Amino acid sequence: MIYLIDASVYIFRAYYSQLPGMIDRQQRPVHAVFGFARFLGDLLEKTRPPFVAVAFDQRLATSYRNGLYPPYKANRQPAPMDLAAQFDYCRELCAHLGLAAFVDSQYEADDLIGTLSQLMRGHGVRSAFITRDKDLAQLVRDGDLYWDFGARGPLGYGDVHRRFGLPPERFADFLALTGDASDNIPGVPGVGPKTAAALMRAFGSIDDLYGQLGRVGSLGLRGGRELRQRLLEHRESVYLARRLTRIVCDMPLRVAPEDLRPRSPDLPALGAFYDRLGFGPLLRRQGERLATRSY
Repeated sequence: MIYLIDASVYIFRAYYSQLPGMIDRQQRPVHAVFGFARFLGDLLEKTRPPFVAVAFDQRLATSYRNGLYPPYKANRQPAPMDLAAQFDYCRELCAHLGLAAFVDSQYEADDLIGTLSQLMRGHGVRSAFITRDKDLAQLVRDGDLYWDFGARGPLGYGDVHRRFGLPPERFADFLALTGDASDNIPGVPGVGPKTAAALMRAFGSIDDLYGQLGRVGSLGLRGGRELRQRLLEHRESVYLARRLTRIVCDMPLRVAPEDLRPRSPDLPALGAFYDRLGFGPLLRRQGERLATRSY
């Protein structure tokens, strides 16, 4: 199994949960780095993954999805300045821990994770998606795990279906109908989660929905005739929304499975890194344990 880590989720969690008094030699905050290091070390010690990759987001004014739809995520505030500076440290940490880390100027961490999962699936390797972002649940297939490590236990394919009320394969289409306010993606006016879920249960996909749009009025949904008309009027925006909500799984990554095996931590480099950041013995001892563990 490959453990695919959605780094930003856990860096943000560390930033808001750790005490902000930690500073490096240049008097810059490093508390998010400390929390992320604890998270990575605990995950590696608990799971001993045979394959692992850490995916980072790189926020830009333009990206693949912004090119399709300029208002995409325009509603989000930039990361706090004292957090943005810590992301570079977190990528450096991965290198010292012997972990493959990925970031791309055009695609998001979700797309990196989706592409790496698909690549490894071709080699018969299942995926554990380490995240708390519901969007990544769309990637889960039989034998995979969706796991917000440190907060709750892992979920399998059936658990994801029961928790979210839809099979993972339908998530992107569901969000194309409801919209996703967190990403500034508009949906069909008047179509909320209950209506969208009912449409997905009845049709399975927006392709089948639009191929059989005349059936909408016979489903017993409130305002069925008006709903059919709204769906028809917003057909183009629904298909655009699905391109935005669907995770890309075929990025042009040149990666071999062996590139994703965790290496033993570089203890001298890791120690020097912790010295620069002013970290004490706790993380060093964990690094030493990881160096003696067999993956």
